[in-house]
Amino acid sequence: MTQPPTIIPVLLSGGSGSRLWPVSRERFPKQLLKLSGDRTMIQETALRVGADFGFADPIVICNQEHRFAIAEQLQEVGIRPTELVLEPFGRNTAPAAAVAARLAARRDPAALVLLLPADHVILAADAFRAAVAQGAVAAASGKLVTFGIQPTSPETGYGYIETGEPIAGAQGAFAVKQFAEKPKLEVAKAYVAGGRHLWNSGMFLFRADRFVAELERHAPDALAAADAAIAAAKVDLDFLRLDPETFAKAPNISIDFAVMEKTDSAAIVPCDIGWTDVGAWSALWDIAGKDAGGNAVLGDAILVDAQNNLVRGEVGLTALVGVKDLVVITTDDAVLVADRARVQDVKAVVDRLKAEGRTERLDHRRTYRPWGYSHLVHQGAGFEVRRLTIRPGHKISLQRHEHRAEHWIVVQGEARVTLGDEKRIVRLNESVFIPAGVPHRLENEGDTDLCLVEVQTGEVISVDDILRIEDHYGRA
Repeated sequence: MTQPPTIIPVLLSGGSGSRLWPVSRERFPKQLLKLSGDRTMIQETALRVGADFGFADPIVICNQEHRFAIAEQLQEVGIRPTELVLEPFGRNTAPAAAVAARLAARRDPAALVLLLPADHVILAADAFRAAVAQGAVAAASGKLVTFGIQPTSPETGYGYIETGEPIAGAQGAFAVKQFAEKPKLEVAKAYVAGGRHLWNSGMFLFRADRFVAELERHAPDALAAADAAIAAAKVDLDFLRLDPETFAKAPNISIDFAVMEKTDSAAIVPCDIGWTDVGAWSALWDIAGKDAGGNAVLGDAILVDAQNNLVRGEVGLTALVGVKDLVVITTDDAVLVADRARVQDVKAVVDRLKAEGRTERLDHRRTYRPWGYSHLVHQGAGFEVRRLTIRPGHKISLQRHEHRAEHWIVVQGEARVTLGDEKRIVRLNESVFIPAGVPHRLENEGDTDLCLVEVQTGEVISVDDILRIEDHYGRA
C-alpha cells in the first residue's frame, strides 16, 4: 500500500506590524498577538497543522528580531520546529519559499511543503485540513497548488485567481487560468458575480523538488541567493541564521510573481474555511462575536447608545456614548480612534511616527527578551522605572553601563546577583545598587518567575548603553 506523502508545514512569520497598530508593532507584529482567541496567531497556525493531524514537525522562517518570542510561544503549545530559520532582513515570500524547499528536500525530496503565513485566521480548521488533503493529491503529482477562498464580498484588498478546468485524478483541484491583481470595485463585483474567481489566500502546497525545478526555470536568482545563504548559514542556539551578505542578493519578490504566474503547473483548490488575513481592524470586527448593538468588545468597556463598533481595551475602562461604526483601540501608551471604513489608513499614522522618529511604532512599553520581559512603568528626566520579569532558569547577560546606575528591588522570588567579583542572593523586599561601570548579572535559579522593580538613573538612559560581556543567548 502506498504511503501518503509527508507534509512539512512551513510557517512564514514576517511583517512590519503597521496595519493593526497600536496593538501590533514593528518588533511585536500581529502573529505574536492574541487577536481572535486565547492563543497567539502563530500558535493557532502551528497547532492547525500539528502532529496530531498527521503533519511533520514544522519549519519556521522569521525575522531575527522576533526569534525568542516565537520560540517561546511555540514551546508553550508543545511545538518544536525542526528548523527555526532567521532572515537577516525581509525579501518577500519567494526567497523564503526557496529556503524552505531546500531544507525540506534534505529530509525528503518528495516531501510536500505546505507554505503558510503565520498571521492568518482560519475559523474552520477541519475544512482547511480537508482542503490540504485534496491539494496533496495534485501536489504529489507535480502540481504547485494554491488555495482559493470563496469570496463573500467584492473585496478590493485581495488578489484574485480565475479557475480553469478540473484536474484529472485530483478531485477538488482545478487548473489556474490566470492571476489577477487587487481590482477596482467594479471589477471585483464582476469577479464575484461570475463565480470563477477566488481570493488568493497566499497559502501554497508543492513537492519540494518540483518547486526547486520551477525556481530554476523562472527565478534562478532567488534560488541561487537562497542556496548561498543556507550554505553560509550559522547555527546559533536553536536557530539557523541565514548569511546576510548572500541573502541580500535575493530579489525582493513574491512567490506569485516569481513562480506561480509563470509556471504551467499551477493548480488551485477552492475552499470555504472561514479565512481572513486580518489585514485591518475591520477584519477582526467581521469575525468577532457581537452584542445586540453589533459591537465587538474585548476588554473592560461600557457602551451607551453605540452601534457596530470594535472596542479593544488593554488598560483601564473604555467608554463609548452615542457613536457608531468606530474602531477604538487602547494600549498603555497609545489610543486609536478610527472610522471603521477608514482603518486601511492606519498605516499613515505609522508612517508619521516613523517620519517623526517616535518609538511607538517599534515597541510596546512591555518588551520581550529571551529571559522574560521588561515593562516601562514611568520615565522622566534622568530616570526610568521598569518592572523586570525573569523566567525560571533564565538570566540576563553579564553587562555594564557607562552612563547609568541601577537599583533593583525584589518584589517576587529570589535573585542571584553578580556585582563585580561578588555574588549574592537578594530576597523578597531586599534591594541592591549597581553603580555605573560595574559588571553585573541577574539570575533566577527558582522555579517561579522572579520579579523586580528596576530604577535606572543617569545622564543617558538608552538600550545603546549596554555592553554585554557574556550572554547565555549569543548576543554578546
